[in-house]
Amino acid sequence: MDRILYYAVTLIESVLGVVGVRAFYDQPRYAVIERLGRGVEIRAYETRVAVETDARGQGDGEAFGRLFRYITGANRAGDRIAMTAPVEAGGQRIAMTVPVEQGTGGTMRFFLPHAVAAAGAPEPTEAGVRLVEIPPERIAALRFSGRITPEARTEQERILTEVLRAAGRTPAAPPFFMGYDPPFAIPFLRRNEVALRLASP
Repeated sequence: MDRILYYAVTLIESVLGVVGVRAFYDQPRYAVIERLGRGVEIRAYETRVAVETDARGQGDGEAFGRLFRYITGANRAGDRIAMTAPVEAGGQRIAMTVPVEQGTGGTMRFFLPHAVAAAGAPEPTEAGVRLVEIPPERIAALRFSGRITPEARTEQERILTEVLRAAGRTPAAPPFFMGYDPPFAIPFLRRNEVALRLASP
């Protein structure tokens, strides 16, 4: 019954995701500490835990598959991590969060819920998948909607970089992408973000 419930909840999440509903997701905690031009936000993120794997770039289905297998049971506890609401699995109630973070060819990450991180996330069992703790940091982010094409992402990264340069802010690493919706979500309802980690103040 656990498995049936898990996939039923996942199906409901997928249907709601088509229209941009993401209210069930636990999200990494941050405070907006400054707003710059053109919609750019400077955010202070708290410590968070993610499961990550190496990726070949945008749309790497194999990387996504490895992370998806982790949340569907490829972990030492055999827990299934629901993508919408918590379900009982392996004796632990855990849920997945948004966004999915993807660098330019470096890594792909799924952030884990605060409760799972506090209790100790289960270790991955698949090679190439690892748990990481991301310390508090400042990130500049620019939100946009629409389809995620390489051209759209490049244009948004250009805008973000220009705004930061004009504000005298120094990026500490290359830009990355944060996606909050499934690939089949209605484009104009999507929450997409390009972001840059900032040098310590």
